[in-house]
Amino acid sequence: MFTIRLTDVSDDSPTRVLPVGPGLDPEMSALVAATEDADTAGRITVFPRPLRQPSRVLLAGVGTGDEAAWRAAGAAIVREAGDDEILEALLPADLAPSALRGLAEGLWLGGYRYRDAVKAPRSGEVRLVLDDPSAYAESLAAATVTAEATWLARDLTNTPSSVKNPEWFAGQIVAEAARRPGLTVTVRAGDELERFGGLLAVGGGSVSPPRFVEMSWQPPGATTHVVLVGKGITFDTGGISIKPRDSMKLMKKDMGGAAAVVAATLGAADLNLPVRITTLVPLAENAIGGSAFRPGDVITHYDGSTTENTNSDAEGRLVLADALAYAAAELSPDLVIDLATLTGANAVALGKRTAALISPDEELVTALTAAGEAAGERMWRLPLADDYAEHQSSDIADRINAGAGPGVITAALFLRDFYGPVRWAHFDMSAPSWAEAADAELTKGATGWGARTLLYYLAALGEDAPF
Repeated sequence: MFTIRLTDVSDDSPTRVLPVGPGLDPEMSALVAATEDADTAGRITVFPRPLRQPSRVLLAGVGTGDEAAWRAAGAAIVREAGDDEILEALLPADLAPSALRGLAEGLWLGGYRYRDAVKAPRSGEVRLVLDDPSAYAESLAAATVTAEATWLARDLTNTPSSVKNPEWFAGQIVAEAARRPGLTVTVRAGDELERFGGLLAVGGGSVSPPRFVEMSWQPPGATTHVVLVGKGITFDTGGISIKPRDSMKLMKKDMGGAAAVVAATLGAADLNLPVRITTLVPLAENAIGGSAFRPGDVITHYDGSTTENTNSDAEGRLVLADALAYAAAELSPDLVIDLATLTGANAVALGKRTAALISPDEELVTALTAAGEAAGERMWRLPLADDYAEHQSSDIADRINAGAGPGVITAALFLRDFYGPVRWAHFDMSAPSWAEAADAELTKGATGWGARTLLYYLAALGEDAPF
């Protein structure tokens, strides 16, 4: 990532950035009043100053001044700046630490570029000028970890599937974990997957065999054990129930849930959060071939229960079922949270920027919603409606995988069988995992949705959290 640093020294050489909004710098009120909507969060007004220093002044609107507004301002600032431009932001003396964190996150997230993109990364520096820089060091450190986690989730999701097969993805997790003391990783393959019937079925048609990754963070004294599960389909053709061409174009993103839970776990280790985390990542490529699973096949999951496949394009819930059943049988978690680019119905119900949240646990819903609001990732709770449970029945198995009814809800009803007797929450984040164009702190392409929400939530579970 490009550099953001705290300082109490200002000079006239860099481009000057001045935040504007209610209660900020009253001496600029006349200038702001003459510039329409200059104080709107994320609005940048540019003043060139030829032959003078600084040569450019940017007014950055921060709106109401909450964390989200500062995050929007940061993203807008970095988009306005040149790749090698040095920026100097003069910040108010009474700036809240959360505002500084939002500003830094916005700068980094808005300035993201895929690590293998043709265009080179930004090289410019951003200097945040404050009366007491040391008072904001912890906030900047937390923003750094959050942004790095989101960048990693975006990088993994943006990677072409010609590179990103299950073996490659598992190797990326192992390499990232090796850089962080306290993290351990187990990768299962071949005969070690014998009981993972859903994963074997979905991955059976590909020349790139499936993997099951288990990553563990167990800090001393941790009293809460959270299991994170992420759908990791490295490419989804739809299998025998093949997708139309247009629907297949972006299926390299079908492992966005896995990318988010991996990135959040790595971030938790970087922050040394006092929460035990086990992250499960079932990895498979849903391909077409002579060994691909078929409609009508019956699959036996890790817990011994069976599913009749009625649609091989409803594959994500099959691999998640094995991971959830494994967690329930082997890990004794206090709660389970899964993230999955699971259904197209997510976008139909909630649009492109909002994930669906389903959970029967009111307290967990409240906490996750608060974390998402603080992190700047939208979600909306949908009901776990038993009215549609009857559509899950099969004459030859315990259930089918593609019952009639609203897709987000019926998928959650399918997964409900596998969580076990623990608190749980399910995110269908298919729609917000990808952005068609830059929008606030999002850049075109993978968004890394969920990594920030999980980090904010996990931090809130621990004492003295940095968020």
